[in-house]
Amino acid sequence: MTGTRRAAMFAMVLCALALSIAVPLRTYLSQRDELRDVGSEQQKLREQVAALEQRKAQLQDPAYVEIEARKRLHWVRPGETPYIVQLPGDESRNTESERPSGKPAAQGSWYEELWESVTHK
Repeated sequence: MTGTRRAAMFAMVLCALALSIAVPLRTYLSQRDELRDVGSEQQKLREQVAALEQRKAQLQDPAYVEIEARKRLHWVRPGETPYIVQLPGDESRNTESERPSGKPAAQGSWYEELWESVTHK
């Protein structure tokens, strides 16, 4: 009988140890996974910040801004003649919907239009 009692006591102590270790171990493992996820998210955010800083540096360059305005907004300098080249297959494209604004080209300078918009309202 003493052997059975000893085995039962040993089993109870073993179960108590297993339960007392299981909860902290589970917490440690879940926090480690969460830390790894946060670390990868932080790395992604660092990459985004670096890309945005590079974009900011590009936009501070007047030559780059002019290139982007010419390319995206189809801006031309006074005295230049704009040309639109159509490639084969472009007949089906709706170029009017791709224009930056729906209003027609300006007749006067930008400050004359601004003054007229202020005085007419």
